[in-house]
Amino acid sequence: MTDAGEPEVLLEHRGVLGLITLNRPRAINALTHAMVRQMADALTRWADDDTIKTVAIVGAGERGLCAGGDIVSLYHDAVSGDGTASAEFWFDEYHLNAQIARYPKPIVAIQDGIVLGGGIGISAHASHRVVTERSRLGLPEVGIGFIPDVGATWLLSHAPGELGTFVALTAANLGAADAIAIGLSDTFVSSDSVSKLLGALENMEAGEAIMLLASDAGEAPLLAARGWIDDAFSAGSVAEIIGRLRTAGEADADKAADAMMGKSPAALALTLESLRRAAQLDSLEQALDQEYRVSRRAHAAPDFAEGVRAQVIDKDRNPQWQPIGDLDAAAIDAYFQPLGDDELGLAERVNTTAR
Repeated sequence: MTDAGEPEVLLEHRGVLGLITLNRPRAINALTHAMVRQMADALTRWADDDTIKTVAIVGAGERGLCAGGDIVSLYHDAVSGDGTASAEFWFDEYHLNAQIARYPKPIVAIQDGIVLGGGIGISAHASHRVVTERSRLGLPEVGIGFIPDVGATWLLSHAPGELGTFVALTAANLGAADAIAIGLSDTFVSSDSVSKLLGALENMEAGEAIMLLASDAGEAPLLAARGWIDDAFSAGSVAEIIGRLRTAGEADADKAADAMMGKSPAALALTLESLRRAAQLDSLEQALDQEYRVSRRAHAAPDFAEGVRAQVIDKDRNPQWQPIGDLDAAAIDAYFQPLGDDELGLAERVNTTAR
């Protein structure tokens, strides 16, 4: 329940539309474990409901679809728990991400306002991803000593050139046009037309309804910057990327280097390695399996708790990151090793189902 005693997820059946509304507006609809389970259960039921042809996911309030996972809970589990609660949350969250990606019916995700971290996971894998002039998408994890997860390493590693690497390592916020350009979104609809779109989805096919209200998102600034972005972020290490940015002769490249310098050095190294490995994988499910291994181990490392403390708990914005010196190639590789009986197991499940 929310502070006001209302359900955290609202489920409605409107005509042929199944509508999921994330209902924690004071927290910009940040995801709790219960919300993840409720969404998954609804999608499972609606998959076999012939009266529902399309599903839509929206956020309550005016601030955004979803600001990510409930990192305060993850922080307390890191500081005073044993990591079990966080592992269980990610287990169910990543399964939900894969469920959305493979859903047998159209899912229309309204990426209006703020869409961060876990908000990307419940929207960017949908079949129809709608942005507005208010949209601000991002993956800020390196700023709290963590890595982009929820399948983001799969999405970003398949963005044009090195744009995905840039977004991950700088924690850049993306407007509508940039989000479309790098593959996190599909179509622009003005925010004042969202209610019309939801109404149209009650009796129309998803793609047709969206096209009736779609308009031009404008030019994507990131595409114009691909020259220096591709050159710098194709480097093999974080240090080399920063070095190339400093010599690029572009003010925005210097800003990107400055942004990276404030992030967790360990998280930057792990994120870069995660993206490079994800680019070689065959499916979203394999990437989610990989993210689950890294997420659990990054959660147990010092920088996660310190990053959340500095950004969210104490809000002093002055994290004391661990030195990067001990994180050599072997130490980084250890984050990616199988978890034995604790594996996420998504890729194996998909392979077994496909047989």
